[in-house]
Amino acid sequence: MLRKNLIKYKIVVGSIALLFLLVSCAKVSSVKHLRLAHGLAPTHPVHKAMLYLSERMKEKSNGKVIIDVYPSQQLGTERQCIELLQIGGLAMTKVSASVLEGFAPEFKVFSLPYIFRDDEQKFKVFEGSIGKKLLLSPQKYRLRGLCYYDAGSRSFYTKNKPIYKPSDLIGLKIRTQESATSVKMVNALGASATPIAWGELYTALQQGVVDGAENNPPSFYLSHHYEVCKYYSLDEHTSVPDVLLISTEVWSELTHQEQKWLQESADESYRYEKILWQKATQNALEEVQKAGVKIIHPDKSLFEKKVQPLIESYKNNPVIYNLIQNIKAVK
Repeated sequence: MLRKNLIKYKIVVGSIALLFLLVSCAKVSSVKHLRLAHGLAPTHPVHKAMLYLSERMKEKSNGKVIIDVYPSQQLGTERQCIELLQIGGLAMTKVSASVLEGFAPEFKVFSLPYIFRDDEQKFKVFEGSIGKKLLLSPQKYRLRGLCYYDAGSRSFYTKNKPIYKPSDLIGLKIRTQESATSVKMVNALGASATPIAWGELYTALQQGVVDGAENNPPSFYLSHHYEVCKYYSLDEHTSVPDVLLISTEVWSELTHQEQKWLQESADESYRYEKILWQKATQNALEEVQKAGVKIIHPDKSLFEKKVQPLIESYKNNPVIYNLIQNIKAVK
């Protein structure tokens, strides 16, 4: 009898424990966790903007939607993260528009040199009808753009040779992003373009696999590439933005209200990042100079003239050429 009562007791206790476990799981499952992965360091202004995005989303949803941010390629390279979005294995990522062009060809327009007159025009494009239409263009590839993040202007930095004019690039191996358009641009300027993943670049520079690279001031500084490359030539050939993406599969699983909160949070993080970027750029240039980097201000018109045939070659691609003309028409 005692044994039977003991068995009944264990069954009751076990049932209660299972009930609490199920209730607990139900509570946990009522909170949606969205994983956002990217390749930048935690000190980067774009990462800080994504943390701000996470904070705003948590506030707007009263903690019902949590965005967990994974920096520094913890979940893969930019290309790998995009592929994970496409199969629904990752909710969100931040990638360079140059990498995104391999999945959504329209984005190659941002990798073209001297496409913007100045920052004012650039932001008008991002925030206007052209930019918004482009953000939605990858939906057929299971990707949806939420916002842009300013990534400033990209310029050349080199180990042993300063760049004053395009001919100084001849014979140099210059790292580019994994972008066909970036490769064409660097080759057009006379260098030998060498695509290398961002996380592998420091070692490649150290070992002489490449003679230099091209990027914006905060990335040049925060990557510590200035420790290897002592010449930074501000030719500002491209202004390639970063793009915040969400899997269309994940987006469709959000309620209409959650989608609204997420878009609002993304837009707010974009505005916040613009402020962070300006401060980071100024600080980066000051710090690399303190570390012994020579800042060069070349005649940009020489570089722009050199790549003009590349721009004209897109007359054979009506979609991109029309985009170029529409962007240049923005006042």
